[in-house]
Amino acid sequence: MSHEQLTDNYNRRINYLRLSVTDRCNMRCSYCMPVEGLPLCGHDEILSYEQLYFIAQTAVDLGFEKIRITGGEPLVRKDLIPFLRRLSMLPGLRQLVLTTNGVFLEQYARPLKEVGIQRLNISLDTLKSERFHQITRRDYFHRVWKGIEEADRIGIPLKINMVVMRGVNDDEIEDFAALAVEHPWSVRFIEFMPTESGDEAHGKTVPSQEILERIRNRYRLRETEDSYLSGPARTWELVNGAGSIGVISAISCSFCSNCNRIRITANGMMKTCLFSETETDLKPWLQKPDSTQLKRIFRKAISEKPDEHHLRSDQKNKTGLSMSRVGG
Repeated sequence: MSHEQLTDNYNRRINYLRLSVTDRCNMRCSYCMPVEGLPLCGHDEILSYEQLYFIAQTAVDLGFEKIRITGGEPLVRKDLIPFLRRLSMLPGLRQLVLTTNGVFLEQYARPLKEVGIQRLNISLDTLKSERFHQITRRDYFHRVWKGIEEADRIGIPLKINMVVMRGVNDDEIEDFAALAVEHPWSVRFIEFMPTESGDEAHGKTVPSQEILERIRNRYRLRETEDSYLSGPARTWELVNGAGSIGVISAISCSFCSNCNRIRITANGMMKTCLFSETETDLKPWLQKPDSTQLKRIFRKAISEKPDEHHLRSDQKNKTGLSMSRVGG
């Protein structure tokens, strides 16, 4: 079967779908949601696996080559493994990957590998158990670390994602870089993206250049050329290490010019930009699945994809974004 190559009005090739399967999460990370949590979608609002598969199948028919499964926390959704097995067999899909907080990873690592997950992105913002409890409001550090060790043991390629927050965990940048010396992992440092109001939130952002300078003071890095299916990170190999380093500069150096992504929330809203309030409700086209109509919606949304987001480090306003709802 031949597939299209979709490009937007800024000549960006759109080939990467982030598909959220749930808005529920078993953590309460401070930068993601308030301590009391957020109102959840009703179970009747969350897309069924059949609807999610139809969206994925349509996207791949349109030329999408990479799908990332996100949440909330995707591993809290019942019967996820059979769904992933179906996705992995879609003709034309080149990469199927999953983002997780790692709480259930020890038990799911092998099933994930067996059904075709090619890589795991694991959110981990500290290597200190007490600080982990403070950031996530859950005492799960040792469970997460056991999950990482199990996934590594059975040979799933790993990316460890650290959201760097000044005054919170930025004293651990070098410790995280050391993980890539010892292990064949990609350790990625993500600039804190303010999603709460006030100067305090915006003061937490540590620019990627500062992160890189601190790592370079200890390790020799060699920049690599990213694949056309890569996400927004710029990556470097450690000259004398087993793994690599990546930085995601959402604030200090926008990666919008290379954006290749579309997001689908767990309740069927299509977002062409993480920070845009514009979204398209897909549910009317999922009641009686019609791939021709859904392809038309995809093409229209991609044609209206903005050239860049307008979130900057000097802004003092609230973005209104809930990461747990859109899958990061």
